[in-house]
Amino acid sequence: MAYSPAVLQRAQRRLELSREQNELDARARIEAIYNQQPRLREIDLALRQTAAHIMSVSFRKGEDPQQAMQKLKEENLALQREREWILESNDIDPEDLEHSPICKSCGGTGWRGAVMCDCLKELCRQEQKKELSTLLGTGKESFDRFRLDYYPAEYDPKLGTSPRAVMQQVLRSAQHYARTFTPASGSVLMLGATGLGKTFLSACIARAVTDRGYSVSYVSANTLFSDFEQEKFHPQPGEEPTRRYFGCELLIIDDLGTEMTTQFVVSALYQVVNTRLMEGKPCIVSTNLPEDELSRRYSPQIASRLLGTYEVYQFCGKDIRMLMK
Repeated sequence: MAYSPAVLQRAQRRLELSREQNELDARARIEAIYNQQPRLREIDLALRQTAAHIMSVSFRKGEDPQQAMQKLKEENLALQREREWILESNDIDPEDLEHSPICKSCGGTGWRGAVMCDCLKELCRQEQKKELSTLLGTGKESFDRFRLDYYPAEYDPKLGTSPRAVMQQVLRSAQHYARTFTPASGSVLMLGATGLGKTFLSACIARAVTDRGYSVSYVSANTLFSDFEQEKFHPQPGEEPTRRYFGCELLIIDDLGTEMTTQFVVSALYQVVNTRLMEGKPCIVSTNLPEDELSRRYSPQIASRLLGTYEVYQFCGKDIRMLMK
């Protein structure tokens, strides 16, 4: 999973804190048992020193090594039997005297070689959900809250059906996209006037895809282009604010067309759209601009990629914000 450096850093820090707390808890638990059973402490200490005793016997002069080793073995077995008796008599689980890692798969490091362990993946998923909630704000973006009753049910001759029927199909398509999303999924272009639910529905997809463990970057067009400007004209050592837009498994750009369009903006947009297209990485773009305006405002190359390779969700109806008032 290609999580952003910030998300990964926060997740790794949480794993580190959990590992430290696990170690503290283990020490406190073992010390409490030893305080109740002092003889158990003595036995465990003696058993841990067995290796040193073996080395001592190997270098000892004037004594039969085999006889000494046999005696050491008998003493060791006697200690083990006494230990088992103490544990059983006091109903102590042997595992309570062990320092078990927080994750058996990776030992609590978060990595199995060069592969991220599931424990770290889960923390990354949680951190990404927090980040997404901060960006989206309300926390109410889910498909079951998408209100089709806000869209007119009356037949519209321009559509050949009703706006509600159109939006019902858009909703189904969005749900299917989120439910079946993989890093090889196609891209989506959401078109329609302001207030028709594009932002809400793209946020629903973002939450659903994030819940399935994929890395998602959700950004407004203004923020996206601002990050490109900062990286080019005001770079900060060690910071690459645009890196996540190319590395994430799903990039969602909201409100394209609300920014002040300059040649720099056009170039940055082409870089993002074309790079992700060439690398087969999905992208969702929502805009209030009509199809012909995309070509005029940006470029025929960008419009061709958005309209020719993206699946188009055409939004229609009346401004929901005004209806809600």
